[in-house]
Amino acid sequence: MLFTKASEYALLSLMLLSQSNSPKDVDAMSCELGISKSFLAKILQNLAKEGILNSFKGANGGFILADKPANISIRRILESAEKRKAYVFECSIDRKDCPSHKGSVCKMWPMFNALQLKVDDFLNGITLADIIKK
Repeated sequence: MLFTKASEYALLSLMLLSQSNSPKDVDAMSCELGISKSFLAKILQNLAKEGILNSFKGANGGFILADKPANISIRRILESAEKRKAYVFECSIDRKDCPSHKGSVCKMWPMFNALQLKVDDFLNGITLADIIKK
């Protein structure tokens, strides 16, 4: 899976929000991070939809973490930002998702699936708190 700027910006914005005890608005975050306001707003809305952020409207509105950084996995962040699963290959989770699988047994699937499981474990094992520490 190719991670895009959306993933990078999601991580940067969550790191910034982890340092705040009150909601931060998109304008302030956009300026502080040097990210397009509209693109950042879209990313933050996706993170809020997935329950990673809480959003507040109004004059003192903005975004704040919905949970402790130690409880937010990198996999969850990346999949929320990208709006898709973190698949290594299209068929790595289930053989029936293989575009070339037409009733025959794919000899590569066991290797793809094993790699997918390792990637999932790795991304689930790293939290926002781990990123912040480094």
